[in-house]
Amino acid sequence: MAFKTFWIMGYRDLVRNRRRTILTLVAITLGLTLSIFMSGLIGGVMESSLRDSIRLTTGHIQLRAESYEEIKVSLLRRDLLDEPDALAVQAEMLPEVQVASPILWASGVLGTIRESTAIRINGIDPASSLHDPLRESLAAGEFLTNDGRREIMIGQLLAREMDLEVGDRVFLAVGNPDGAPEEGVFTIVGLVNSGFPGLDNTNVFLNLSQAQNITHVGNRASTVRILLHQLDDTAAATSALEIPGVAVLGWQELHEVLLTALETGQIFYDFLYAIIFLVVAVIIANTLLMSVFERTREMGILAALGMKGRQIMTMFLLEAAILGLIGSVFGAILGSILVYYFSITGIYIGEGSASAVEGMAIGTSMFTALNPADILSLSLWMMIVILLVSLYPAWYAARMEPVEALHAL
Repeated sequence: MAFKTFWIMGYRDLVRNRRRTILTLVAITLGLTLSIFMSGLIGGVMESSLRDSIRLTTGHIQLRAESYEEIKVSLLRRDLLDEPDALAVQAEMLPEVQVASPILWASGVLGTIRESTAIRINGIDPASSLHDPLRESLAAGEFLTNDGRREIMIGQLLAREMDLEVGDRVFLAVGNPDGAPEEGVFTIVGLVNSGFPGLDNTNVFLNLSQAQNITHVGNRASTVRILLHQLDDTAAATSALEIPGVAVLGWQELHEVLLTALETGQIFYDFLYAIIFLVVAVIIANTLLMSVFERTREMGILAALGMKGRQIMTMFLLEAAILGLIGSVFGAILGSILVYYFSITGIYIGEGSASAVEGMAIGTSMFTALNPADILSLSLWMMIVILLVSLYPAWYAARMEPVEALHAL
């Protein structure tokens, strides 16, 4: 029997019960749409978080003293870089490097006469292009200058929480390397709104010399942050920057927690994919089994006319293939449209949810990412699951004895 005939028979069998066929197609379409959307969401969050974290907080590479632990924000001499400016110049000589600049970190307390809050001090070189993203996020006032005295820049969200504005004076307290407290009064010259509440409500910025003065660390710095032209240049640049006594950290090490969290999230999403595919598989199996039971006498007649078991099995497998193909096409189209839409508009999660993730560039909206490879992969897996689950109904129909089938009600 010609293969084309099997396709025609399979199609006619499906249109006999349009309601059941349509409901099955809807289940396949929605299942694949949801899977593609979840894949686009976790891919988008991973891509945007990594990109924005590199752009705003870590760079592609950092040079640190081998004993430095970021979580402690140490100001001890042994934990700081002695000649950060020279290291930055050395790094910028590499062709892979776009810009390098020293930064000093310190823990402190920002206060007014009404309240105070713990913050992280960032001593930066205002003239460096490394901080262009911060400069672009300036929401009010002016950016820091190298020759400005007692200037401070804070997040707009932090300013709103403390009822501050440009021109106000604040107290800044920090411990020096000996553990003694150091205090100073600074004038707010600018408010920044990076779009990432977790960063804006915990960080304040001074020019590097002011940060070094108040912390009494001399000309030392916590790190030299390096931005590359291409992410793929990281391995080559880290190899070229091997310096005795200096730890060279690539973006993978700098974002180890983020990458681990995203890998864990991917496992959870894979589990959800399995549940969705299982539900679709049950619906497909039910549809085909109902079709077999309804057409028992028909199977008996076909067998009596000489149709072999493998041909009957092929007919049911083709019915499943038709359902899977149509449902997958619609699911892929609908899922792609959904992912593309939210890659532009985003899914608003609010400042509260974004602020809960400190130290990571998580914005108030999550954006999806359209990845054709993932869409194709999920569509193929959906087809494979549908064909596998249809083997039992097809085998059940193929093993029917003609005489028993003809006597069925």
